[in-house]
Amino acid sequence: MPRPDQQDIGSSTRPGPLMVIGGAEDKLGQRAILTDFVAGSGGAEARIVVVPTASSLGAEVVEVYDALFRRLGAGEVVPAGPETREEAHDPDLVKRVDEATGVFMTGGNQLKLSAVVCGTPLGDAIVRAHRRGAVVAGTSAGASIQSSHMVAFGRGGATPKQRMTQVAAGLGLLSTTVIDQHFDQRNRYGRLLMIVAQSPQLLGIGVDEDTCATVTHEEGHEILRVSGRGAVTVLDPARLVTNAYEATRSSPLLASGVVLHVLPPGTAYDLTDRVLVQRPARVSAREAAELAEAQADLRLMARDIAAGDVSPSHLRRRLARKRASGKTGRSAGSVDPAHPEVQDGDPR
Repeated sequence: MPRPDQQDIGSSTRPGPLMVIGGAEDKLGQRAILTDFVAGSGGAEARIVVVPTASSLGAEVVEVYDALFRRLGAGEVVPAGPETREEAHDPDLVKRVDEATGVFMTGGNQLKLSAVVCGTPLGDAIVRAHRRGAVVAGTSAGASIQSSHMVAFGRGGATPKQRMTQVAAGLGLLSTTVIDQHFDQRNRYGRLLMIVAQSPQLLGIGVDEDTCATVTHEEGHEILRVSGRGAVTVLDPARLVTNAYEATRSSPLLASGVVLHVLPPGTAYDLTDRVLVQRPARVSAREAAELAEAQADLRLMARDIAAGDVSPSHLRRRLARKRASGKTGRSAGSVDPAHPEVQDGDPR
């Protein structure tokens, strides 16, 4: 039976975007990821709540993001940074999140963020904000907590090993997933593999620095789109073969059959069906015009050959003169210098 403050978490409104940022997002240059967050939150009409709980800098990190978001055009920026679970029950902090159009969770200590926020009225308010359409974003630790399971701590390395890392509960905004961040920069392939080897029902998502995995709901599917400078790595262990259930101490783990997806900026992945979203081929206007002309020429050649009125060699010469006249300005009926005995429409 849910608590009274949980009963309105569900909503018929389409859930808002989730912005999963791998940490170290650009704050000085183009700031593309942060610009997208402010714009998605409403720009000048945005009411953004910054949750700095994971950070040891506290008020200082709020000042940094306050200045950044306002410079990018945000209308209002307020903090909601409980340091204890008791403070996460504060009705004033809950109200701030309930009125927000955007929620931004900073980086820092992942286990602290989970321990203070998850399962509290403030955590429930963040879930409500997402389900009613607000943008929920997080960088580093703030990215990890968006999944159902989150990396609490652990060492890096390319080889998955038993007891390599510890997992804690996340907010569950992305169900049946586990998210890791600073992924390539801190060589965290092994620990994400370890987690999915031990829990193959989870989809592993690793996000590089200054990279964002934006998840939106489209026709009943969760679609992940990549932006920024790095890549998003997805590990799908649905057909996994492993020895994780019998490996001892810190021994290497068998992880066979894991499907690997490395998604650069501009690509998309269907989290619901666990497949790459194919992008339509992009053809420039010039390429399209040239293709249309070539197709018209082929149709004309096929028609004339079928009619039996000219030879294929003559048609090739005629098409060459036509293209040459388009480049040099000669009329289509002028004499071909290479074949003065042949004029357009008069084979001899």
